[in-house]
Amino acid sequence: MKNLNFPYLIAEIGQAHEGSLGILHSYIDAVAATGVHAIKFQMHIAEAESSSFEPFRVKFSYEDNTRYDYWKRMEFTLEQWKGIKTHCDEVGLDFICSPFSNLAVNWLEEIGVKYYKIGSGEVNNLLLLEKIAKTNKPVIISSGMSSFSELDKTVSFLKERNVDFSILQCTTSYPTQPEQFGFNVIQELKEKYQVKVGFSDHSAKIATNLAAVALGAEILEFHVVFDRRIFGPDSKSSLTINEVSQLVEDVNATYTAIQNPINKNNNEQFSELKSIFEKSLAINKNLPEGHVITFDDLEAKKPKGYGIDALKFQDIIGLKLKHDMKQWDFINENDLTNDK
Repeated sequence: MKNLNFPYLIAEIGQAHEGSLGILHSYIDAVAATGVHAIKFQMHIAEAESSSFEPFRVKFSYEDNTRYDYWKRMEFTLEQWKGIKTHCDEVGLDFICSPFSNLAVNWLEEIGVKYYKIGSGEVNNLLLLEKIAKTNKPVIISSGMSSFSELDKTVSFLKERNVDFSILQCTTSYPTQPEQFGFNVIQELKEKYQVKVGFSDHSAKIATNLAAVALGAEILEFHVVFDRRIFGPDSKSSLTINEVSQLVEDVNATYTAIQNPINKNNNEQFSELKSIFEKSLAINKNLPEGHVITFDDLEAKKPKGYGIDALKFQDIIGLKLKHDMKQWDFINENDLTNDK
């Protein structure tokens, strides 16, 4: 994973294209305008990854009788995938893809994938990971359905093969609820595996991603749709294109703030503002010579420096006026006697 000044942002298209090549290319253009670094797809080759026995995760489709039929409809040819990769290159987006079969890895190598993303359901698929390891490409692992003991095995497997990898905290629930985010795992993954760690979001909320960055996420992945009302299994768990543009701005601002800690003991930069906003003591009514100052005689007025500092009000209570003073006059030390 490349080093950046800001978190690495990945817009996940998944199946939002609904099997339409035209819609997919429309997503590439729209995502490119948001400012994210990468766009991620899923490469499904039905014959290689599935069978007629695979059940639906969620029964959502009006046109697919089986899950296998759905994956078949989500397919593109190798030549079409090459065109997709070329389009991503033209608009400056890193092309990332999740393979779900060894055959898909072969295709992605021919296409020239930037990074491999391992979906939550493939973390324990060591056959696929062995295939990917042989490519010497960086890998991003989504930890959604994995326990630490399962991740330990996968991490050891990748380290033995010198694979450059990072891990995303992820909860496989669509849409994810706040009590399921598992923000605590971000630091746990960092400490345990000493690799770059990120957050894979299915909450459809900008705020979730900002919180993840504040808690140490260096990579963000989030599903994207043109509109959450669109048909599809991930629509309700996705951000809209307009929200992604706002997310990029907000994430960069949040990360900039984190990288620039403030020294609260040094406020020299505010000296001019302090002179304007801070206040001097004044008399709030006409008072005669010899009057003994009480708390009820005092007001604090801008700017600072025209009277005794307001923070010193206790020092002058009980002192006498040397002369008459008018309402709203600033009061200075030469207006007072030291005799209480």
